[in-house]
Amino acid sequence: MSDLGDFTEFGGDESGSEDDSGSDFETVEATPAGRDRGLGVLSASEGLRVDEDPGETRLRAYVTARNREDVRIGAYLLAPYPNSVGRTGSERLFCRITGLEYTQEYRADDATEIHARRAMRSQGIDEQDFKLMATLEPVAILSDDGDGLKRRMADRVPKPETVVRRADDTAEIKTGLNIPETGVFLGHLAVGGEKVRTAAEPPTIDYRLDDDDTDGDPLVFRHTLVAGGTGAGKTHAAKNVLRQYLTPDRAYPVETGSDRTVNPAVVVFDPQDEYAQMHDDGAVDRETARRLDREGVAHGGHDDTIALVPRVGDATYAASHHHAEQVPFSVPFGMVHDNPWLVAGSGLNDNQYNALVNVLLERFRRAHGRGGTYEQFTSFLDEPALKQELDETGRVHEATFDAIRRRVRGFGPVFDGDAPSITERVHEFVRPGRLTVVPTYHITGSRHTETVVLALASLIVDQKLSNDPRHERVKNTPLVVGMDEAHNFLTDADSVQARKVIGKFTEAAKQGRKERLGLFLITQDPQDIADSVFKQINTTVVLNLGDEDAISAVNIPASLESKVPYMEKGQMVVYSPDNSEPVELEGLPVCVTRHGRD
Repeated sequence: MSDLGDFTEFGGDESGSEDDSGSDFETVEATPAGRDRGLGVLSASEGLRVDEDPGETRLRAYVTARNREDVRIGAYLLAPYPNSVGRTGSERLFCRITGLEYTQEYRADDATEIHARRAMRSQGIDEQDFKLMATLEPVAILSDDGDGLKRRMADRVPKPETVVRRADDTAEIKTGLNIPETGVFLGHLAVGGEKVRTAAEPPTIDYRLDDDDTDGDPLVFRHTLVAGGTGAGKTHAAKNVLRQYLTPDRAYPVETGSDRTVNPAVVVFDPQDEYAQMHDDGAVDRETARRLDREGVAHGGHDDTIALVPRVGDATYAASHHHAEQVPFSVPFGMVHDNPWLVAGSGLNDNQYNALVNVLLERFRRAHGRGGTYEQFTSFLDEPALKQELDETGRVHEATFDAIRRRVRGFGPVFDGDAPSITERVHEFVRPGRLTVVPTYHITGSRHTETVVLALASLIVDQKLSNDPRHERVKNTPLVVGMDEAHNFLTDADSVQARKVIGKFTEAAKQGRKERLGLFLITQDPQDIADSVFKQINTTVVLNLGDEDAISAVNIPASLESKVPYMEKGQMVVYSPDNSEPVELEGLPVCVTRHGRD
């Protein structure tokens, strides 16, 4: 075993008198002489056990005095197995510190008063009077059989007094945590808010989401959630991630068995008017740009970016904080025939909804065709003879009719605006390599905003999942649908509209892998997102959240959950079971595109 440094033995008289010089302690040198290796050794004083049940595992290490200032909860360590050091096929246990505890010195000591008074008089604490024990969680066993590092579950118990050292090799850490070598960059591995450092260049460890189609589905099509409170940096982080999908070399196969790959399209619904700035370069200096290039991180504005602006009533959109092309569109009332819930936002019950769909809209369609306008529809409902006829024939009770007529009012500014119809042009905006941002900040009224967002999102999803040859362009384009403030649109509720919307997006999420459709949801209130949609999320990125309900809702391991309220801007935890072990990350301090109104 390696040199453990000096240790001291208490030797004062029975009266407890003491000499400030420290002569009460006899210094004994540990042998053999030499330089310490590692942080300490595994201890079997309370048992040394690796078990299938994590609660039964007992793995503790004694940390030597000179190393105690450097150990932190969350740090990654390695402990070699015997007869494997330096050999082909060598194995070592990769583990992380989950607890730190000072315990009493080697022998029983009842001189508490003496030790307390000595500490009060001295300039510092003599840590050698105590043991610092680190509780370890086994993560994996690493082995090297000459064909590269591999990992497997921890199925062996290491020997007592095995020297433990800090993991400082990029390959060992990535293999131990099962982090992919390539993929979409999210940030750098961190512990306790500080980046994990290695002896390599660069010294940081990049964390990436699996983007390979050979061993499984790219994780983007298994859906992502970014959650963070106000000021936590979630828009900054979301921009940096979405930018990575807009590079020429990011492409995915869209036909089974085909070698043809297609660049994805990204569509973002933007209530705060921030994402169209991705058209423009950010404040990335030359040195940072070189570092990002070395790490394979895309940066700079994306030229093929448009702001697809909904024309709603008299609301105007005149943005000066970005230079993306602004293209207006309108929502035709004809979309309501396929999505009747668009005019059910005021809370129609099931009976009223069925009357709207099966009687009123059907009759209106026979009279005006699918090209009938919203104004024509409200005039149609105002005909006294219609109400009387339907009531007398028993098809729609007059009270039900009145309720429908009241609740479909107020949508005039939303439908049939003075701009090209989105149904005729959607294929132009969902195209490979294009970022389409739909700003809604200029729309007054949450009801109108909700209707516009859901109308366009549903149109895109329907065409993406359709087998109609007319929608082939959208069908054959990999698609990432970003939705900021997703809790406003995908919320659980008792209304007909909410149930229809959630049903549509749940089905879209389930088919995402097959159809190359990925949801990228951004929210500060994850607890408000419908559970059926939430269950489809594979990758959860959590920045600072102060609300206990929000933290519980993201459903991340307790070891990560406890960190969330204390994270500073840009710090995040990532829970993506099909990608890696749960980890803490430090996001990029700069936004790779323009960000902010200055």
